[in-house]
Amino acid sequence: MMLQDKVAIVTGAASGIGKDIAKEFLANGAKVAIADLNIDGANATALEFDSSGERAFGVAMDVTSEAQVEAGIAAVVAKFGGIDILVSNAGIQIVAPIEEYQFSDWKKMLAIHLDGAFLTTKACLKHMYAQGRGGSIIYMGSVHSHEASLLKSAYVTAKHGLIGLGKVVAKEGAKHGVRANVICPGFVRTPLVEKQIPEQAKALGISEADVIKTVMLKETVDGEFTTVNDVAQTAVFLAGFPTNALTGQSIIVSHGWYMQ
Repeated sequence: MMLQDKVAIVTGAASGIGKDIAKEFLANGAKVAIADLNIDGANATALEFDSSGERAFGVAMDVTSEAQVEAGIAAVVAKFGGIDILVSNAGIQIVAPIEEYQFSDWKKMLAIHLDGAFLTTKACLKHMYAQGRGGSIIYMGSVHSHEASLLKSAYVTAKHGLIGLGKVVAKEGAKHGVRANVICPGFVRTPLVEKQIPEQAKALGISEADVIKTVMLKETVDGEFTTVNDVAQTAVFLAGFPTNALTGQSIIVSHGWYMQ
């Protein structure tokens, strides 16, 4: 129970990686706010994650809206009495060659990944600092925080940006006991990645099987996808780490796709 009675908020937690992180946090003793655009009701969401309805809390949140972020974080603090962990996980993917990439899509990608990370960080830090018990901020980066791929100009730019933000938060937060780290998964077979397979096959003129074999998993050591549990276990480790010895880092979880 590494996170016993810690209060966490996970954005983009209604599905995919965020959902598994939220469940793993609950299994390790945390109280968890599930923040997502796709929240029908706080009680229904809470019961899906925690049958008692006491340790999970649903928060409807557009991470690109400062007003919604501030209100959502305030609601979490009112519900659970503080906040110890932020996992900034909300994200989308849009693939296209740069010459065809719509500026509106570029702005949307950066708003969700970078504006969302900044706004949720800003809102949480105020409470973490005031509480005086430290905290952990985890950004959901990607191997693309270090490595480029075809068709992903906005995504690669945003994920690189999270590394910079995490380093600054680690520097500024240190005196308050707040750590910041970035998890950088390889390809995880979530709906976000499933959607990319036919899109990349069409854009690259190859089969979907070849997208998986020669694009997504080509550089791994074993031809395997990273799993949501791989990422969730890493999040628990980072959230529960007790000192500033591990801060400002990017932890790559990719079956050896990218090695530092």
